[in-house]
Amino acid sequence: MSTVNPEPLWRPDPQRLAEAQVTRFQTWAAERHGAPSDGGYPALHRWSVAELETFWTAVTEWFDVRFSTPSTRVLADRAMPGAQWFPGATLNYAEHALRAATTRADEPALLYVDETHEPQPVTWAELRRQVGSLAAELRRLGVRPGDRVSAYLPNIPQAVVALLATAAVGGVWTSCAPDFGARSVLDRFQQVEPVVLFTVDGYRYGGKEHDRRDVVAELRGELPTLRAVVHIPLLGTETPEGALDWSALTAADQEPAFEQVPFDHPLWVLYSSGTTGLPKAIVQSQGGILLEHLKQLGLHCDLGPEDRFFWYTSTGWMMWNFLVSGLLTGTTVVLYDGSPGYPDTAAQWRIAERTGATLYGTSAAYVMACRKADVHPARDFDLSTVRCVATTGSPLPPDGFRWLHDEVREDLWIASVSGGTDVCSCFAGAVPTLPVYTGELQAPCLGTDLQAWDPSGRPVIDEVGELVVTNPMPSMPVYFWNDPDGSRYHDSYFDTYPGAWRHGDWITLTSRGSVVIHGRSDSTLNRQGVRMGSADIYEAVERLPEIRESLVIGIEQPDGGYWMPLFVHLTPGAVLDQALLDRIKQTIREELSPRHVPDEVIEVPGVPHTLTGKRIEVPVKRLLQGTPLEKAVNPGSIDNLELLHFYENLARKRS
Repeated sequence: MSTVNPEPLWRPDPQRLAEAQVTRFQTWAAERHGAPSDGGYPALHRWSVAELETFWTAVTEWFDVRFSTPSTRVLADRAMPGAQWFPGATLNYAEHALRAATTRADEPALLYVDETHEPQPVTWAELRRQVGSLAAELRRLGVRPGDRVSAYLPNIPQAVVALLATAAVGGVWTSCAPDFGARSVLDRFQQVEPVVLFTVDGYRYGGKEHDRRDVVAELRGELPTLRAVVHIPLLGTETPEGALDWSALTAADQEPAFEQVPFDHPLWVLYSSGTTGLPKAIVQSQGGILLEHLKQLGLHCDLGPEDRFFWYTSTGWMMWNFLVSGLLTGTTVVLYDGSPGYPDTAAQWRIAERTGATLYGTSAAYVMACRKADVHPARDFDLSTVRCVATTGSPLPPDGFRWLHDEVREDLWIASVSGGTDVCSCFAGAVPTLPVYTGELQAPCLGTDLQAWDPSGRPVIDEVGELVVTNPMPSMPVYFWNDPDGSRYHDSYFDTYPGAWRHGDWITLTSRGSVVIHGRSDSTLNRQGVRMGSADIYEAVERLPEIRESLVIGIEQPDGGYWMPLFVHLTPGAVLDQALLDRIKQTIREELSPRHVPDEVIEVPGVPHTLTGKRIEVPVKRLLQGTPLEKAVNPGSIDNLELLHFYENLARKRS
């Protein structure tokens, strides 16, 4: 990668620099905790990783974290895995999430939007009342600290109430979106044995109603540990026999009682995509998530009581949990339940306009879809409140940065962020006081010693390396469920570089301090010793108007050769003729590398994804290597299993 300093796409103006919460935090931390007063964010970041315990102490004080019992120290053991944060401390996540109710009772805590795109507010007072009522009912149902509470719910206010009520009683929350099939849900929930299940009768998506009562009945039959099922009639149906009615459980006017739990007490269970086996059941703690999300949302996203936070997500993705944590900073959280492109591709921009969103988060794929669909957000919508557009899910290509800059506003903070379900947070991304360079994440996050390592474990700058974190983060998993000796947890992150977290992404740390994500390292393209991430190929190829989406796979052959096919899903009316083939190859040759021109370009009926929308490269690679479908992939983790039969048949023909 070139070390030449390009001109940034955006720089924060002096007012934004001065008013950013991270600027005020640095000034305060310099006076109270010895942080550097000069040098801006880079100096603050160096201090935050060098003085890790002091930094996290400063975070707890800056955000007024309420410990009902103080800790004996910040970090009793910093070894990874197994770091012990704030031993002896007790607190409650939900108590912090509802604090704004005391000062802003009648202002909206939530703005709920369905496919009518008309926002419906839930005030802080009403949210707190419903949480208090439901928490009391959960206790009456016998839910005790550590019990698992599950939800098969869309992104609706009831899901937020149920999460906070679960956290208030010390229960452990876990959720799946209702577009997940029964097998996918059971692969997740059966691992954790929930005692309560919150369900809907169905959901609306793309202008249609989807009845899920049969799936709910199957879940009830296959989860023998359930003591109660709570019915939310989103489609207006009657409460099924043996289930409890949501409105009855949330009718009381009751102050919530917050169970004070240890810092490392489980808050929720998130799941890996599970493309090649049972999803990993990732357990994160009340205290770890509280601190990490206060840092991310307050300092990095610069959110506060005057903001409105909208991220397009579902309850089956970690970004939903991250979105709900906007409440920790007193921010109004926007919940959208529906198709990202209904009634047209511009839908999310319309929601941002109607809710007055100040930070709008979406996927890189949606940005690129808008670009291809010739959407003009600033022309067609009033986006004057939007000061930041953030993206995640996959790297935002340079063209995506330029499109946002040109089509939304020149003075737009574009925050491409990268992290993972594994930490429910970001390793690198948004910094309101740093410039934005096209195609790059602004910087590693505070308290995160992010490095790029070569295969021998040496840090590299301006070169592609493995994404490694060399110090513990509070939101790293406390453990995996049903992993009694910790071996699955250890093997997932610490097998390659003992004592350092290897995430499985290829990155470049530039000499400017920014970060470039190249894609997953376990599906790296290695031609003649030159490694390249698949994201680089996608960014180049999908700029061509004929290519809707692509999938590139590198396969080591038994004879020592290397076969690299590029699969392309074409836009309607496009034809994979010789002219398009030549343009695809020329694009890769000129923009990336002659070595990474594919051996074949193959048209496919579609590209398969995980249920959270990520392209599945490794399972397709296994299929093409001859692995049977049932062993190459967990069927319940794929959005369209039929698409995999194309790759399976191709493998048969090649053999």
